[in-house]
Amino acid sequence: MKEQNNQELINRIDLSYDPELSVNSEQDSALDSEIDSEVDAEFESASDFFFGKDKKSHRRKSGERKLHKKNSLGKKIVLTFIAAIFAISFLLPTILTFANSFMSEQEISSNYGVIFNDYSNKSDSSERTTTYRSKTVNLKLIPDKVVVSQYNTVLLKSPDYLMKFWNSVFLTLPIMVFQIAIALGAAYSFARFRGRLKEIIFFLYLVLMLMPYQVTLVPNYLVNSWFGLLDTRWSIIFPGIFAPFSVYLLTKYMRRIPESVIEAAKLDGANEWQIFWKIAIPLCKGPIASVAILVFIDYWNMVEQPLIMMSNNAYHPLSVFLSQINNGEIGLAFAVATIYMVPPILIFLYGEEYLVDGIAYSGGVKG
Repeated sequence: MKEQNNQELINRIDLSYDPELSVNSEQDSALDSEIDSEVDAEFESASDFFFGKDKKSHRRKSGERKLHKKNSLGKKIVLTFIAAIFAISFLLPTILTFANSFMSEQEISSNYGVIFNDYSNKSDSSERTTTYRSKTVNLKLIPDKVVVSQYNTVLLKSPDYLMKFWNSVFLTLPIMVFQIAIALGAAYSFARFRGRLKEIIFFLYLVLMLMPYQVTLVPNYLVNSWFGLLDTRWSIIFPGIFAPFSVYLLTKYMRRIPESVIEAAKLDGANEWQIFWKIAIPLCKGPIASVAILVFIDYWNMVEQPLIMMSNNAYHPLSVFLSQINNGEIGLAFAVATIYMVPPILIFLYGEEYLVDGIAYSGGVKG
């Protein structure tokens, strides 16, 4: 039996070398490749049967992500373009003021004389005309000839403008410093100690803050008259020191200080003054800077208070001069306005980070 099997194996090996069978080897290889392709197709169909949904969903999701990226990119471009238009619109007056401050009087008159000429030359309001509103104005960002004579007049020849500038400084800085100092104490009191009487007083602060300055102008004038403060800088400084805006804003921030921080300080033996000085004020550095910037800009641009409270022009700030521009000083007005913009811009640029942090302050403890 074993010999018979060996003989059959030898015969098979001999058949593989048979010349007649080797003719069909090419057909066999073609058949094998066809069978392999059919097997691969069956395997792909089986994989599609079991995993086809996942592949389709993955492709669909990837397509949706690509489409979403394209849409988000388009939205970003549109929003950036709109924001750029608004930014240019807001910055255009500042840029024009700076550019016009280097123009000569003749060039300014040729560009803006339509606005200033006939209207400001007539003292009687019944004789004033407003026909310039139907005409155009030539806005120029680059002067034909750069002239610095206005700055020479403002800074060197005439001391009146510098005196008005320092009047603005002497009025604004004391108001900013003392208003924040008083507001910190009042805000800490409103935040730490609750009671019906304090809530009523805080509500009155809120009502006074919502009132425009024109409503409280007459009471302020009467109080200044009773104390004999009219025609002095104190008639502006005292009402500004006790303004309710800073108290309201700092109270809202101090109420967000976690009570656990206060309790931990008490357990360490801190008294109220130490809690106020070493915990409340450091946590409110951002809000304090925000209030300082807003208060400075508000009182730096005041016009009504000096006009009502001080009849002596020597005490008037620079903002009053800018509100009383006449035809013969237009070039000087542009130069003075440029100098007048420098302190608020520098303060804003220096305190921009603090301003954003103060607005976004949530009262949490930073680790």
